[in-house]
Amino acid sequence: MTEPLFARLAVIGLGLIGSSVTRRALHPTPGQAQPIAGEVVAYDASPAVQARARELGIAHRVAEDAADAVRDADCVMLCVPVGAMGRVAAELLPHMKAGAILTDVGSTKQSVIREIRPLLPDGIAFVPGHPLAGTEYSGPDAGFATLFDGRWSLLTPLEDGDPAAAARVARLWQLCGAQTQEMEPAHHDKVLAIVSHLPHLIAFTICSTADDLEGESRAEVLRFAASGFRDFTRIAASDPVMWRDVFLNNKEALLEMLARFSEDAQALARAIRWGDEAFIVDRIERGRRIRRSLIELNQA
Repeated sequence: MTEPLFARLAVIGLGLIGSSVTRRALHPTPGQAQPIAGEVVAYDASPAVQARARELGIAHRVAEDAADAVRDADCVMLCVPVGAMGRVAAELLPHMKAGAILTDVGSTKQSVIREIRPLLPDGIAFVPGHPLAGTEYSGPDAGFATLFDGRWSLLTPLEDGDPAAAARVARLWQLCGAQTQEMEPAHHDKVLAIVSHLPHLIAFTICSTADDLEGESRAEVLRFAASGFRDFTRIAASDPVMWRDVFLNNKEALLEMLARFSEDAQALARAIRWGDEAFIVDRIERGRRIRRSLIELNQA
């Protein structure tokens, strides 16, 4: 059998992403070219989550202590909210062995790099990453081994980072079923602001607007919700701590995209007000083209 990519993989944080990674590493798909890890060690700061992870059997071992989880690990993956990345890295790095790789799954890359880079000791390679996969669910029960199949995982290696370490992290995600691509951190944050962060902001806002309606109107919105509103509620069901941290840690790019969206929304409002049918149809057709493109790229 082919040697595993890592002798020991430690996954810190057992939400949707972390528990999906441990499941994939623990149970390779039939015909998978290489095992991800010989041993999968998991850790979560919540004792209740630790207990549930043991019940679910999603790792070879669920550690009770963060330092114990990363000791002797060849790769440590941080799957915690981006606002906690620096604090958690500071706790773990002194216990990681020389030659190990640290990576993460955060949705904002500049802030994570800014927090972790000054903490790195000699001999530890850091490869920032971000799998573009997820659902509105969270916790160890939400994960599943095929979450990353056919999705993208973006890597934003440090300019002076270790190319070999970046290649191994890319290989990890490929073995999880994902496609990989490298991207400059600031560009990543701007792209994610429009494809992920702004849509969530809009979804949270629309649901808040509906929640603020007076009694009977609010009840009717919920009772007669059409598919469009239901789609927004699905997105708005996402983890509040994670999204609070994303908004605050990517605020420059998010506010830029929000301003552009607001201008476009006002332009469409003017077209509706003055009956500019051509403008309205153009905007709808452009939306249809985007949807068709997603389908063609198998990202719909």
